[in-house]
Amino acid sequence: MTKQKEKMKKVFLGGTCNKSLWRDELIPKLTINFYNPVVLNWTEELKHKEIEERSSADYCLYVITSKMKGVYSIAEIIDDSNKRPERTVFCFSEIDGPFAPFILRSLKAVGEMAEKNGATWCKNFGEVAEVLK
Repeated sequence: MTKQKEKMKKVFLGGTCNKSLWRDELIPKLTINFYNPVVLNWTEELKHKEIEERSSADYCLYVITSKMKGVYSIAEIIDDSNKRPERTVFCFSEIDGPFAPFILRSLKAVGEMAEKNGATWCKNFGEVAEVLK
């Protein structure tokens, strides 16, 4: 009788792009596979690949930093916290610089909403790495 090898878990690294440093900080701490959607040249094919990776990942991590320019990642956090709460992890970080106080209040409200939906809200990268073990 042979023992079947367990599939290695994978995390989708969503959230702030825009040359944010958070992925560089977190990736060395990860002990699972990951999909990093940040590329130099965005194409329609890569858009479809990102959608596929996001839907098939064991975890969807969304990290928001002060380099965020749009709000789509916030929508993704709330969408996934409703549809896949057990797989959704949220964190915000000041690794790229501080947030304005009103933005911090909004991000805390997003974290509370995601938690109420059943997602995990991590307060730092150490907590993120622990959740993704």
